[in-house]
Amino acid sequence: MDPTVRKARPDDEGAVVAFAWDVWADRPETADYVPDVFASWVDSDGPDQHTVVADIDGTAAGLCQAVMLTDDEAWFQGMRVDPDHRGTGLGLAMVEHCFDWARERGATVGRNMVFSWNDAGLGQSVAAGFEPDTAFRFAHPEPRTDAEPDTDVYNDPAAAWSYWTASEARSHLSGLALDSDRAWALSELTRERLRRLADDEAVFAVSDDGTTGMACRTGTRADPSGDGRLAEYAVGAWADREAAASLFDAIRADAAGLDVDGTRVLLPETPRHVAEAAAVRAELADWPDFVLTADLTS
Repeated sequence: MDPTVRKARPDDEGAVVAFAWDVWADRPETADYVPDVFASWVDSDGPDQHTVVADIDGTAAGLCQAVMLTDDEAWFQGMRVDPDHRGTGLGLAMVEHCFDWARERGATVGRNMVFSWNDAGLGQSVAAGFEPDTAFRFAHPEPRTDAEPDTDVYNDPAAAWSYWTASEARSHLSGLALDSDRAWALSELTRERLRRLADDEAVFAVSDDGTTGMACRTGTRADPSGDGRLAEYAVGAWADREAAASLFDAIRADAAGLDVDGTRVLLPETPRHVAEAAAVRAELADWPDFVLTADLTS
């Protein structure tokens, strides 16, 4: 009955989907994404992605995926254990295996994300070696062709970087923002990445007697809820309510030109940022998400 951690196979899909449906059985309004992505995860595994299952007597009873986001940052997701086998060490065995895989590829830090209401997931992550790091929330300002900022907003990566480096948002978020390539993953926002986004997508610097806010667009993708497409903004940071109003109006106008159905902007889960986003009528997600971090150098 000892579990074996092995690479996931296409024929594991039935077992994984079956236990994934029961993982959040107490929250019927929140569907698990794993049944929709498992097949594509297995098909796309390669040098920078590794999907594993915990095998008991030939049947998958747990799932975990490791992804290399950058040369030294790994992301861990999809950590699920069959409710019938919880408390037996399957989660820990899979995470340790994935930690080793990431270390072999040069990762010095690993992170994962857990919904703030997911007590079991938070407990499992801490038990597996992750430490609580930061919290964020998504805002969803509606695309609007008539949105017009009260102050100037420029595509200026140098000004945006200068504001970001000294901002309360960067301190709270440990320097993290939505990853440019992976949905539902966060990685360090660097000067180089901000410059690339300014060239390939859009960077926003709010100017009002100095730079008072910043944001950056990473692209568009299918809405996780299945309702159209979203324009995604890796992070939003601002100094006060007035700067927030101009920043979100710039985002509304930008999204309106992208033929999308909505937006998703990551903001730090601080009372000020959440309250000021609400004050400028940027619709907010119902709950924050937590990011936990593991030191992979030991």
